[in-house]
Amino acid sequence: MEFLSDLSPTWTLTVAFCGLMAFGVPISHATGLAAIAALLTIMPPLPAVSVVAQRVTTGLDSFALLAIPFFFMAGSIMNRGGIARRLIGCAKVFVGWMPGALAQITIMANMLFGAISGSAVAAASAIGGTMQPMEDEEGYDRAYSAAVNISSCITGLLIPPSGAFIVYSLVSGGTSIAALFVAGYLPGMLLGLAVMIPAWFMAKRRGYTRMAPMSMPEKVRAVLAALPSLGLVIVVIGGIVGGVFTATEGSAIAVVYALVLAGFYRELEARDLLRIVIDTIEATSIVALMVGTSMAMAYVMTLAEIPQIIGEWITSVSDNAYVALFLVNIALLLVGTFLDITPGILIFTPIFLPTLTELGVDPIHFGIILVFNLCLGIVSPPTGSSLFIGCAIARVSIEQVTPPLIPMFVASTLALFVVTYVPALSLWLPRLFGLMQ
Repeated sequence: MEFLSDLSPTWTLTVAFCGLMAFGVPISHATGLAAIAALLTIMPPLPAVSVVAQRVTTGLDSFALLAIPFFFMAGSIMNRGGIARRLIGCAKVFVGWMPGALAQITIMANMLFGAISGSAVAAASAIGGTMQPMEDEEGYDRAYSAAVNISSCITGLLIPPSGAFIVYSLVSGGTSIAALFVAGYLPGMLLGLAVMIPAWFMAKRRGYTRMAPMSMPEKVRAVLAALPSLGLVIVVIGGIVGGVFTATEGSAIAVVYALVLAGFYRELEARDLLRIVIDTIEATSIVALMVGTSMAMAYVMTLAEIPQIIGEWITSVSDNAYVALFLVNIALLLVGTFLDITPGILIFTPIFLPTLTELGVDPIHFGIILVFNLCLGIVSPPTGSSLFIGCAIARVSIEQVTPPLIPMFVASTLALFVVTYVPALSLWLPRLFGLMQ
C-alpha cells in the first residue's frame, strides 16, 4: 500500500469511484470503497478503514433520518389502499375538460398521489397502472401515455412530504425540513404545469378528445371521496409547519393516518402488511447504506479540499451567482442521467453548497434546485428509474417513448431554470409562514 502515499487523495477518490461505477459496483459500495482508497494515500490501512466505519456510523446517528422509513411505509400503505382511483376521480373534476383529458388527469393525479406518497416510482406505478387501460380503450398512443406518466410522476419529489428534502437537510448541515417542505410546493406545481402544456398541444394535434362533462353532484362526490386521502397532506404538513410536531413525528403520524384510512376503505388486507414492512425495510436499508457511505466520502472530500477546488474553478469562470447556478444546473443535469436522486444529493450538496452560499444563494433555494435537477435525471436514459417503470407499465421501449418525452423534458428543463432564476418561487411561502427570515 506504500505506493498510494505518493498519490493525490483527490485523484484517488475520483478515479476509484468512477472506476468502480464503470465496473457495475453498486453506488453505495463504490462510495465507501473509494473513500477508503483515498484515505490510504494519507494514512495506514487500519486507521483508514476505522475512520470510514466511524463516519458511516455517525452519519446514520440522526433523529431526522427516522422520518424516511415512516414516510416510505405511509406511501406504501397508500399505494395499496385504493388511493389512486379516488385521486384520479378528483383529478377528472379539474382537468377533464381539456383535450387529451386522460393524459391531463394522469398528470394531476400524479401530483396529488406524489404529494401523499412522496415517491416517483409509487406514483408512476399506481397512477400509470390505473390510467393505462383507460387510455388504451380511448385509442391513446402508448408511447405518449408513458411519456406523460414518466414526466409527471416526479412532481411528488418536490411536493411534500419528500424524503429527498430530509436527506438534503441532513447533509446540508440542518437546513429546516419544514421550510424545505413548504418551499417545494410552487416549484412542484410549476413542474406539473410544464408537463401539461406540451401534453395539451400533442393531444390536440393527435385528436384526443375531452371527457364528457360531469354533473355537479358527480363532481362533489369525486372531490369528497378524495378528501380523506388529501387530508394526510393537511395533517402532516400543517402540523410540521405549525410547529405541532417535527418532521420525524409527522412521518409516524402519517403511518397511523394511512392505516386508519386503509381500514376505512377496506382495500388493504392483513397479508399486505407484511409485504409493506418488508418493502419499507428494503428501501430504508438501501438509503441508510447510501447515507452512511456518502458521509464518509464527504469527510474525505473535505480533507482533500475538493469543495474548495471546485468552488475556485466556478468563481474563476465567474463570481456572478447566476452564472454559477447555470454551470451547476448543467453539471447536475448531466450527472443526473446516471445517478439516482439520493446519492446525487449526498454527493453534490457538500461540493456545490459552500460555493453557492458564499455567492449569496440561500440553502433552501439550492435544495429545491438540486432536487429539481435530480428529478429530471430519473426520467432520463440510461439509468432513470421512473423511465423504466413508466415504459414497463405501458409496455413500450425507451426508443418508442423518447420522441414524445423530449418536448415534456424540454418544458420541464425550462421550468427548472425559471425556479433557478426566480428565487421567490422557492422562498416566498417559507417566508410567508415565518420559517425563514
